[in-house]
Amino acid sequence: MAGPAWLGHDGGVSISGGDTRERPQAARLQRPSWRDSRLLVGTLLVLLATVLGAKAVAGADDRVPRYAASVALKAGDRLSDANLQRVDVLLDDALATYLSAATPLPPDAFAVREVRAGELVPMSAVGTSGDIAVQPLTVRVDADSVAGLVPGSVVDLWVSKRDLNTPQERFLPAILALRAVTIAWIPTDAGSFGVSASSAAVTLLVPSAEVATVISASDAKARLALVPVPGSLYDRR
Repeated sequence: MAGPAWLGHDGGVSISGGDTRERPQAARLQRPSWRDSRLLVGTLLVLLATVLGAKAVAGADDRVPRYAASVALKAGDRLSDANLQRVDVLLDDALATYLSAATPLPPDAFAVREVRAGELVPMSAVGTSGDIAVQPLTVRVDADSVAGLVPGSVVDLWVSKRDLNTPQERFLPAILALRAVTIAWIPTDAGSFGVSASSAAVTLLVPSAEVATVISASDAKARLALVPVPGSLYDRR
């Protein structure tokens, strides 16, 4: 008796009879072609990251140490670690115009003009004690004109001379006596510097050549008032 068609004569499995459908073939992995857009995009991203990284490292290497004011500096302030801080910056052509922090500060280094807190210290603002051309002078000024001012504020000094032609307290029109002088100090207890509540004491950094003029105006009982220079330090509280 003959067996099924898929069995051989010896009982084995026949590979020639029965199901003749093609069997699925396993897909072979192919190497990506250089024309593959994903490969090109990936390569470009790697190159871009490399270039940007190299540029950042090169930029960091170009930074130089310079001094910045950690507090507001006034003419006559001795420069030290107490009022300066080191910062690393990119300056290019402006490199030589700011105080270098690569070497120690000279022992006789003073500020010869005001520098705001956080600003790089220009070489033009640095000198020796002999270069300081101002002197601190304490005077009484109109109390209202002091409101909002702080040490480091830059102000114009206006003087109204007393009218000597009348026995009453009258003053002549104000004139500009000093331009752009710095306030060095404002006493917290103004009452200890005078009896009049309408005036307040301040210490101004007056050019040496103008000290006698300001003293004379004060002795003549002239009215002194301060007007902040636009952009000057100002406490608006």
